[in-house]
Amino acid sequence: MLPAVLLSVALTLGQGKVEADLVLRGGRIHDGQGKAEVVGDVAVKGDRIVAVGAFEVAGQPKVIDVAGLVVAPGFIDLHTHSDTPLTRAATRQNLSYLTQGVTTAVTGNCGSGPHVVAPWMRELEQGGVGSNVAHLVPHNDVRRAVMGNVNRPPTEAELKKMEALVEQAMKDGCWGLSTGLIYNPGTYSKTDELIALAKVAAKHGGIYASHMRDEGSGLLPAIEELLTIGRDGGLPVHISHIKSTGRANWGKAADAIALIEQARMKGQAVTADQYPYAASSTSLSATIVPTVYREGSAADFVKRFDDPEVGPKLRDALKKALDNKRDGADIKIAYFERNTAWNGKSIADLAKQENKPALDIAVEILRKGGAQIVNFGMSEEDVRLFMKQPWVATASDGSSKVPLPSATDVPHPRTYGTFPRKIGRYCLEDKQLPLEQAIRSASGLPADILRLPERGYLKAGYFADVVVFDPATFRDVATYDKPHQYSTGVRHLLVNGKFAISDGKSTTTLAGRVLRRGGKE
Repeated sequence: MLPAVLLSVALTLGQGKVEADLVLRGGRIHDGQGKAEVVGDVAVKGDRIVAVGAFEVAGQPKVIDVAGLVVAPGFIDLHTHSDTPLTRAATRQNLSYLTQGVTTAVTGNCGSGPHVVAPWMRELEQGGVGSNVAHLVPHNDVRRAVMGNVNRPPTEAELKKMEALVEQAMKDGCWGLSTGLIYNPGTYSKTDELIALAKVAAKHGGIYASHMRDEGSGLLPAIEELLTIGRDGGLPVHISHIKSTGRANWGKAADAIALIEQARMKGQAVTADQYPYAASSTSLSATIVPTVYREGSAADFVKRFDDPEVGPKLRDALKKALDNKRDGADIKIAYFERNTAWNGKSIADLAKQENKPALDIAVEILRKGGAQIVNFGMSEEDVRLFMKQPWVATASDGSSKVPLPSATDVPHPRTYGTFPRKIGRYCLEDKQLPLEQAIRSASGLPADILRLPERGYLKAGYFADVVVFDPATFRDVATYDKPHQYSTGVRHLLVNGKFAISDGKSTTTLAGRVLRRGGKE
């Protein structure tokens, strides 16, 4: 470990002492740049960091001894689905993320979320929110607002309406355009539509973030499409929750990395994020129902099972998909509203329990409104390989939750454990990557990807989003069987200079802000 050195000192009294309200003294500083740690102090005044490193302090600020603890920028989760939870009283504190060291959550991902953003942003501000929030324009909801759930290209007039919605959302402070190309109705869009909308986001300095069309057998063509959209749209490309899913596709991570590296070497801005788990989570419908059968309303979908011509084809497609998931053994029910007793069990388990074929279990769930599932589809080797890439950020793909005694859902543990799992388990325990890289993947890198100013780094003049954690205890506790468990090890967490966690305990302070592109906080 290096001796204490001056990293940066600013906003001082001339060349003299630093005015501060708070000093974190003697910590192991990781400033988000990916450099080796140094021992030093961090000073905060108001909502800003005023000094980092070695300096003298004026007056008598509050001083906290953090010797032996890691002091880092508050983590930035580029991929959450907390759009609605952050407006609800029970989850607006975002404690399942604060306990992971997260101070900023990005919403509007996978093309889903509020597309008329100004009222939603005001609602967050009026109700208060525990972490900062940055929003992306969600393509699926933009398309649905203009066209409904139809499988066809937009007319010229419809495309102009979508462009206008993206334009307004960007003006209202969104950070880019997001797509979810396995979900309805975005799955029916063609590349030229996406390029047209990406150009609107590009005009305002936004990024293009995408859940690709295919993360399995068609992984490489799906990446190629993203690269095309980025080049023709004139904006950076960001791959959401990068993976190679499906047992037949294990090992494709290396090919995907090579393709991305090739584009980066040619000067294209391409990055990705990843959650450090070998299972994903989404709806059962998006997992096993081909898009051709998902057009129209929920009632339209259910009628297809009873259609004498379409029904058998649909069932055959479902059977094939389940066969590829070990007859449903790889699909675990996270939440099925119509029968919560099935939550936490795999389709294969339920088939055995109910003495029915796995196909019948799946059809029953789909007929009754569908379910959220956890899909065990990735290889550990691919997960680790993606994790080591310097352009891969850490992100959860989860949503704000609280571990209520009445909770019947069994969600993916990533909502509670993503960041300490990456840093505590994969980095500190398994030595898969250096601590400075693991922290950068959660702080400076996502700030750079989003083009988020004055956050993501411990620098004088930057906002005081700061996490202090104990490297010996910063671990995920949530499991696939018992996911509703907060992570451990965060001693202190500052959001805009205010304690969200102090001495390991939540303060219940709602210090987060809505971060609007262009600095209009």
